[in-house]
Amino acid sequence: MGSIVKRVFERIKRTLILSRYNNFTIAEYFREQGAQIGANCIIIPRELGTEPYLVKIGNHVVINKGVELHTHDGGTWIFREEIPDLRVFGPVIIEDNCLIGNGAIILPNVRIGKNSIVSAGSVVITDVPPNSIVMGVPARRFGSTEKYKEKCVERWKEQKPSEFHPDCTKNYNISPNQNIILEQLKAHLTKLFKDELH
Repeated sequence: MGSIVKRVFERIKRTLILSRYNNFTIAEYFREQGAQIGANCIIIPRELGTEPYLVKIGNHVVINKGVELHTHDGGTWIFREEIPDLRVFGPVIIEDNCLIGNGAIILPNVRIGKNSIVSAGSVVITDVPPNSIVMGVPARRFGSTEKYKEKCVERWKEQKPSEFHPDCTKNYNISPNQNIILEQLKAHLTKLFKDELH
């Protein structure tokens, strides 16, 4: 009974500690756990695996909801009756300017190269070259971020409202004027995609 109470207390304590942080400041908490994290990151999960000291994240990285970073090989469990102390670990490294999509899983000993996108739900088992978009299970290279950028720029030219201010969504800090701009954007996009939405 005492161990159950202790676990519940530890869970409550952790929840209270984590409540002090948001998606922009949680990196401070993970640094205290030993993770190496650069500047200007958005990290939505509240765990970086069981060995956060084996995680290195560069600058300007987004890690979305449900992402799992695995820094140990759980498969060794099946050998533990034969070799009780068998454990295998490996770092997860995410270089500068990357986006890790919702629910992606990154396994040990994987490096995500700079300027890359890991699509939602992907399972990354090998290194991702810089400037790549990967997706799938297992994740495979789908294209380059340079080509993706070209497509995004073309789409934005077609969709951009004439009075759009680029700072209105920066870091999601919404001022009263930004609310007006976001409402204008909403009206513009709703009109633009009227046929598809009805």
